Order: sequence, then structure tokens, then C-alpha cells
Amino acid sequence: MEPTSPLSPPIDFKLFTALWNQMQGHKTPMIHLKMADWLETCWGEDKRNMLLMAFRSAGKSTIAGLFAAWLIYCDPNIRILVLAADGALAIKMVRNVKRIIERHPLTAGLKPANADQWASDRFTVQRDLELRDPTMIAKGVISNITGSRADVVICDDVEVPNTCDTAAKREDLRERLGEIPYVLVAGGARLYVGTPHHYYSIYADTPRTEIGEEEPFLNDFARLFLPILDEKGGSAWPMRYSVDDIKEMRRSSGPNKFDSQMMLKPVNIMQGRLNPDLLQHYIGPVEFDRMTNTLFIGARKIVGASCWWDPAFGSASHNGDDSVCAVVYSDEGGDFYLHDLVYIRADENDKTDEATQQARIVAALAKKYYLPSVTVEINGIGRFLPNILRNELAKARVPSRVQEVSSTRPKAVRIIEGFDAIMAAERLYVHENVTKTPFLMEMREWRPAGSKGKDDALDAVAGALDQHPDRLERACSRGSYSWQRGSKSHTGKGDWDV
Repeated sequence: MEPTSPLSPPIDFKLFTALWNQMQGHKTPMIHLKMADWLETCWGEDKRNMLLMAFRSAGKSTIAGLFAAWLIYCDPNIRILVLAADGALAIKMVRNVKRIIERHPLTAGLKPANADQWASDRFTVQRDLELRDPTMIAKGVISNITGSRADVVICDDVEVPNTCDTAAKREDLRERLGEIPYVLVAGGARLYVGTPHHYYSIYADTPRTEIGEEEPFLNDFARLFLPILDEKGGSAWPMRYSVDDIKEMRRSSGPNKFDSQMMLKPVNIMQGRLNPDLLQHYIGPVEFDRMTNTLFIGARKIVGASCWWDPAFGSASHNGDDSVCAVVYSDEGGDFYLHDLVYIRADENDKTDEATQQARIVAALAKKYYLPSVTVEINGIGRFLPNILRNELAKARVPSRVQEVSSTRPKAVRIIEGFDAIMAAERLYVHENVTKTPFLMEMREWRPAGSKGKDDALDAVAGALDQHPDRLERACSRGSYSWQRGSKSHTGKGDWDV
């Protein structure tokens, strides 16, 4: 974008910022100069997708506002759209840019003569072109931006607790931000400014596969990452925050909030009881060695298995529950393997009743994974399912028992007792395929009290973990398998002396 300001050539952004701070009676801290230099370098190198992440109260929105004023100074015909979590926050930046243009010695001449072009939520400077859109306009991220056109979109703190504390809100936020490319003109720029507020942050630098991401939401964005502590443990802004101040901040705010807001780590600010970082991960199938009647996961010999089915009807039943089946193995060393977690869905085009369809899917899992038994939680609708499952197992010639369990303890207690000790010992392994389900999201968001999120997968896995591994031998029919019988001994002849 070629500058059209009366000044030729215009001064650089760092000097523009320093002049403004000098007028305000302030010095320009090094961290602000670093932000200004990065923004100007990206702009000069035609990097039009930028993400500025800096710790809370670092002045990143102030610098973004000055950057907007500098862009207008360089090209009065530019159009800038500011999006924020709500309209009031977006207006705050627009109002700040207006004051800069009014008072900065290099931009005072840009103020329009007509007052109606100088509103609180939008303004239009004196410019050469007749354009339908104002120079700068403020919008909340949930507002309608259809029909707007912009050369630059600044997303200032669009991710806050009110826009990301539930899965539905995070999905809606991504959909809203996905409209920005339709607003930008060809060659337009996007600048995101903020701090992460959740593990599933839009600012994450790795994809969250469990919510369907194949690449980070802001993939291919130039990134500036400025946590409050640098790599050597020193303060990023020592004139304002000493190391002792930062230690006190961490103590008073708690580790999750400090890591999120000050160290820019995508974690859930709300303290959760279950920490997915304690999970171990593995890949590879479960394999049955018929020569030795032994089941293996990799080189690990499997000695126990459990399967828990927590049934529900409908793709989303009236109370929002999912029908979930969890398969867990254990090895000789006492490690547990969450090998599969299936969210069972009936086929609407299948004329077979839904109960039979679901039971058929569970029977197929029992056959696939050599399960000696399947436990069905019979609370509520599950009471009549065990017999249906027995029929489907018999039809498929699967030698698995069906156990019926009626849970009487509160769900939160079952989940805590199922996971706590095993996760604390870091003995729970999770298969790669399980990480692509909502399981990890449920784990991160679950809290023993007050949580309104999903917990059906957690409940099913906790049930499977809580069962004593089924190591009893089965009297299998001819042609079937029994990996728990153990191998028979054989005597062979040799031509050597011992």
C-alpha cells in the first residue's frame, strides 16, 4: 500500500510511537519498541497475517492503536475494522486512535471538518477517495459484519472467558472469525492482539486434533511472543515488574491463570481436577498371538481387560448424554491402556431398532478387541440392554460375558476415584485415536462441582478403570480365542547335550 500522506517519506513507526509518548510525558519502554519494530517489519515485508501475543497489561492494545494511527498517517484512504469480544472494547480502541489523530503533530491535519464523521464508534479522516466505509469502525465479534469492506482488520482481545469458556462458544468464535476473509479486500491484513484464555485457544501454535483441527487456527501467521518472563527467567519489563512482583503475581493468581495470562500458555484458566498432561500416549494395534494364546500391545504382554458401556439413545438425547463404550487393557507392570473410546451412533437409515444397532456395535468391539466381558451400566434406559447385547454377541459368535452394573455413587466421585491414583502415578496410556475424540476436552474442562460440560466419556473410562481386570479363563467354543488361558508347554527333541 503506497503512502499518500503529505509528508514524504513518512517517518517510521518506532519514531511515530516515541513522539507520541514524549508528548504524553512518558518514555517508550523497550518492550513497546520491540512490538513497534516487529509490526513495522511485518508490514514492510508484506506479511499481512500477524499475531501479537504479550502478557496482560503489557500495552499491546495501546501499541496496536498507535499502529492503526500510523497506518492512517501513511495512507489516509485506508479502512480499518476493529473487532473485540464486545462492542465497548472495540470502541475503546477506536476512541484512542481518534485522540492520537487529533493530538499527534503528524496527524492533526487529518481530522475532518464535519462532526458527523467523527463519532465514538467510527470516524473518517480527510482523504482523497470517496469510500462507503469509514476510515475506522468498531464492532463486537458477535455482531454482523456482512457488507463491510476493510484493508486491515484488527482483532483486539476477541478471545476472553465470555467467548471461549464452553465448546459451543469456542466454535461460534471460530465461525465468526472465519468471516473476516470475506470482509478484507485483496491483499488486506489481519492483526490479532491478545492472550490465550483456554487450552483450545485460537492462538495455539499446534492443532487441537480432538476438536477436528488439522492445523492451528491461525496457521501461517507471523507471531511475536512476549511472556512476562524471558528465557533466562528475567522480567520482560523490569521498570514496571520486578522478579519479586512476578512471583507474588503467580502466587496470588494461581498457576493456571498466571501461565495463561502472563506466560501465554494455552491452558484452561479454570482450575481443573484432571490434568491431561499426565497421560502417556501410544500408537499401534492390540495383537493376539495364537501360537502362545497371548495378547500384546507392542512388546507389552496384556494380562487384563475391561470394557464399560454407558448407553444413551439418540445422537443427542433429551438430556444431552452420549452413548459411550470404553476399552481398557492392563499389562504385567500395572500400566493401563485406554485403547479405544467409541461414541456410539445409530444409523437413521437402518430400519433395525436403535437398541439393537447399538448392541451390535458393542458386540463388534468385543470381537475386535478379544474382550472376555462387557459391563453395561443399567441405570435408566440400560436395564433392558444386557439381554439384547447377549443376543448380538451370540449371533457374532463372540465368547464375551455381559455384566450388569447399577451405579449408585455420584458421578463426580466415580470419576475422581477412577482416574486420580492412576493418573498421579502416570500409569494411564491413551491410544492416539482416543486423542482425536472429545475425551481430552472433557478432561480439561471437567470439575467436580459446578461443571455443566460433557462428562460421558470420563464416566465410561472411569468405570472401565474401576473394574478389577478380568483375568478369568473362558470356556470358549471351538474355533474361538482365549488369550487368557495361557500357553501350553511342549517338549521337543534336540541333538545336543546339556
